[in-house]
Amino acid sequence: MPPSVTPATRQSEEGPATGALLATRQLTWRIGEVAIVDNVEIDLRPGEFLGVIGPNGAGKTSLFNLISGLRPPTTGQVLLGGQDVTALPPHRRARRGLGRTFQSSSVFGSLSVRENVRLAVQAQRGGSFKLWRRAARDTAVAEAADRALDRVGLAHRGEALAGTLAHGEKRKLEIALLLAGEPTVMLLDEPMAGVSAEDVPELVAVIRSLTGDSNRSVLMVEHHMDVILELADRIAVMHHGALLACDTPDTVMANATVQEAYLGEAL
Repeated sequence: MPPSVTPATRQSEEGPATGALLATRQLTWRIGEVAIVDNVEIDLRPGEFLGVIGPNGAGKTSLFNLISGLRPPTTGQVLLGGQDVTALPPHRRARRGLGRTFQSSSVFGSLSVRENVRLAVQAQRGGSFKLWRRAARDTAVAEAADRALDRVGLAHRGEALAGTLAHGEKRKLEIALLLAGEPTVMLLDEPMAGVSAEDVPELVAVIRSLTGDSNRSVLMVEHHMDVILELADRIAVMHHGALLACDTPDTVMANATVQEAYLGEAL
């Protein structure tokens, strides 16, 4: 039987973190009487990497769906840059600096790697989506796409069809698509899922570089504990939809309740 769990102390009791790029307040999503996400409150600070862990069914992806606007909460708020975006649809949150990847690949396989990123740049800038128009005619868009590809180590694969990429390369391309949108907050939903062991270190290095800019923060769900421990400044632990703990990796790993609720089931 899982332990009896009460939600972690809400960060808002001491007020929101100064200048938090992302915050949730009493964020809850219920289906009938069942709380899938239960009163979750987090603050994501500028330049911070916050990892989210928990057993299957803990509510991690549902939390991402609420933050990104794919589902409306039953109660609570999502704040982006201090502004309430709870009622905004996903594309308007994206325009305000919120980017997200998904567990399954979301690239256009029949287009080249560069065309995929060029479309993302055009979407962010409100430009034309005409694929037959040569990218070279819009130098700024082409250069932005190339910068994003270079950032994730895919510059040499620009002309390849996205559908021909290895799984690890597709994950890099998805990150390049996010970078093209110039987000301040990046939600990464299990980026290591399906990636071969030999490709993990290179992908970890790409993800680590994302918070090199102090104006960008990352919130990442991941089941690979070694990856979370290597990357995260803090770790949030979810259990039965509630936030069980949110602290430094060492403190979370030493938490007996966390070990009983999550680590004991996962190991």
